[in-house]
Amino acid sequence: MSAADPIVVVRGLRRVFDVSPPWLSRLIDREPRRLLKAVDGLDFSIVRGETLGLVGESGSGKSTLARMVVGLLAASAGQVLIEGVDLAATGDPAARRAVRRRMQMIFQDPFASLNPRWRIGAIIAEPILAFGLAGRQAAARRVGELLNLVGLHPADSRKFPHEFSGGQRQRIAIARAIASNPDFIVCDEPTSALDVSIQAQILNLMRDLQDRLGLTYLLITHNLAVVRFMATRVGVMYLGRLVEIGETEALFAKPRHPYTRMLLDAVPDLSMSGRARTPVGGEPPNPIDQPPGCPFHPRCPRAIEVCRTETPAFVDDVACHLAHGDPGWLGRE
Repeated sequence: MSAADPIVVVRGLRRVFDVSPPWLSRLIDREPRRLLKAVDGLDFSIVRGETLGLVGESGSGKSTLARMVVGLLAASAGQVLIEGVDLAATGDPAARRAVRRRMQMIFQDPFASLNPRWRIGAIIAEPILAFGLAGRQAAARRVGELLNLVGLHPADSRKFPHEFSGGQRQRIAIARAIASNPDFIVCDEPTSALDVSIQAQILNLMRDLQDRLGLTYLLITHNLAVVRFMATRVGVMYLGRLVEIGETEALFAKPRHPYTRMLLDAVPDLSMSGRARTPVGGEPPNPIDQPPGCPFHPRCPRAIEVCRTETPAFVDDVACHLAHGDPGWLGRE
């Protein structure tokens, strides 16, 4: 497989949660079932060696998507192909095991993701032993190498998670993630629980490891500064849908969807450019009872009649009626 081939392909991915009251309560109150569309028909791919950043407000479906990609959450419909293998559909245990070894996940809270009763050495060695990559003595040596690689000391392998700071625990989580020699890592808000100065250290570490090991990242975050620093491409999610995707610098320079523009306008203008800015207004609609047409139209300052009646298709990397008619419409104030 060449570097230009996608390592991850997502096709028509959907996840629906049934949040209805118990059936007897519904029967008595004559209420219909209540379904929440957390992820609603996503299509995208990630090329080997790149970082795809996904941004959006809380409740947009980013973390649900992350768990579906690594197989922690089953899809209601659609496919996730990792190097051409659909983990949910394949009947070959050897192929499933090989794919699971090549993908890992870094979680938001480093303390919650580490077993407090295990020493650090055992935590990092677990994927090495579980996938049969080395014996116990070789795994112990590999743990020391990994701790050095993430900026810790091999002697730290004898300690427990509570003996480390938040930034050090996230370094341990990263060491565990790369222990099985993965190709693809899903990073779910990997720095949001850390101090700002520590965030920069962890992001620099992740970039260094990507260059050294040839890693591919799916980066889930709400921090646009983190996305601009880390991502090759950026996808913007709103109410479970992908509304825009594009190269990082192009998207930051010329956003095509009004929601993307409003997210960027919410970032402080440190350069004091004087450009007119439209902060994100209103609240996202109830995801259980979404409005007809474009889901963003109740908050969109430029919405027209078609936005209120027809859901825009995702065409040319954007889901917006106005952008489809005139790609440069948003740049003219």
